Amino acid sequence: PSVAHLKIMEALGGDRLWIDRFLARHSAIFYFLILNHLWLISPSVAYNFSELIEFHAVDTYGEFVDVNAELLKTMPAPRAAAEYYEGADLYLFDEFQTGRDPKSRRPKIRSLYDVFCCIRDDELEHVKTMFYCQTSQSQLLSPNTVAAAAATEEERSRARLSDLVVETKRRELLHP
Repeated sequence: PSVAHLKIMEALGGDRLWIDRFLARHSAIFYFLILNHLWLISPSVAYNFSELIEFHAVDTYGEFVDVNAELLKTMPAPRAAAEYYEGADLYLFDEFQTGRDPKSRRPKIRSLYDVFCCIRDDELEHVKTMFYCQTSQSQLLSPNTVAAAAATEEERSRARLSDLVVETKRRELLHP
């Protein structure tokens, strides 16, 4: 979702000045390098650092929404936000909802207020993911992978049941 958030901010004019684009790109590269070095030293420290950054984003967006709620509710949402949060293909959106089942969060974007609330909520999902990465002893699987595995298992169960029904009917025909 960070790319989606970036597109939303660009749609709001956050990319108009070359210095803003320069600082955003270079600070992202610097952040990436720092996190990779931290991860080589200690994965849990890297995840903790990311969790702190994401939690700061939750606080920042939360404060922004609280202070500017009335104004934001009167402003239209950029198309990039509607495409990301309400688009036909929400596979990537679901990928970053690690604390939820796929398709369980479908925000409605009616104004800029909704956009910033959604971004805040996305950042909270990132916090949950970073916490899980630090504390869990099991591998974090994507929500879509888990849902696909469950659907595949359900299909296998149906196929076994169908095979059983066919076998039972065959036996009834052979041994009336």
